[in-house]
Parts: sequence; C-alpha cells; structure tokens
Amino acid sequence: MRLEFENLCLRTATPKDAAQLAAWWNDGAVMAHAGFPNGLGTTEQRVAAALREGNLMIEENSCPIGEANYRMKDENTAEIGIKICVPSCQNRGAGRKILSMLIRYLFDSGVNKIVLDTNLTNERAQHVYESLGFEKLRVNIDSWVDQLGRRQSSVDYALVERNFVDFTRK
Repeated sequence: MRLEFENLCLRTATPKDAAQLAAWWNDGAVMAHAGFPNGLGTTEQRVAAALREGNLMIEENSCPIGEANYRMKDENTAEIGIKICVPSCQNRGAGRKILSMLIRYLFDSGVNKIVLDTNLTNERAQHVYESLGFEKLRVNIDSWVDQLGRRQSSVDYALVERNFVDFTRK
C-alpha cells in the first residue's frame, strides 16, 4: 500500500524500516500512552521479523514521522492505530490527514466499520478521533495495567462510513 496526500505518505512498512520502528518502540516517551513508559526493549531483528501487511510508515516530505497500523477483527471490521512519533510533527493536523487516508482506503476496500481505543488521558487523540466522526462507545475504567503496574483506563470508539469526516477532501 502507498497512499499520498499533499506532503504526506502512508505506506507499508518494510524490513528497511525496522531500525526506525525499533528506535520508536524502545523510546518510553513515544510508547508511554500505550502502556510502555520504559519502551519495549525490542531489537531491529525482532521488529523486522514481526512486520505484516497492516504495519504502516507515516512520512512527511519523505522523512519518517510515525507509524500506523490496521488489522481485520472480522470480515467487516478493521481496528486501527496511529502514532506521530516525532514531537515537532504533532499538533499540526498531519494525524487527521493520515487517518483520513487510512480510513478512506479501508472503507474503499469493503470495510463497514472501523474501531479503535485510546487511553482515557489522551484527550488530544480523543479530539482527533471525534473530529473524524468516530463515536465514543464506552469508557473502560481501570481496564488494564501499564508496564509500571499503574491501572489505566481506555475509551472505545467506532466509525461507520456515513459518519466519516474526510480531512483529505477539499
């Protein structure tokens, strides 16, 4: 897969991306929201071996700035995730555009519903998801424990195509 809009690109990750992905996954600041404030402690080799179709790289002006992913939960439902890993690239609208590209691709591929979850404390992500048309389904209080043993809460979202607000359509 390779999707482009303006100066952004969303493409399938390859083994050549494993070093960058491992660096991000081992960075506690990048991974804290996912429950790994100490990072994953993985290697480039393990990352390369685990890559699959739904692992995606986000590039801006041909430079990697983050990652996204999707997986099919069933024949009609996809689950997605995204991380803008370079702090200077956050809070500028790239996430909405990248998500729009991915969501449009999935709906055009026959997906009927897209789901995701985020940490309850990640209000910036919740704002982005809701601006795209995602509906908040439920809040899961103390539903998981992070790497440091702290209880965390999450928010579940779902999106159907009729509610999708596409930030790549002008």
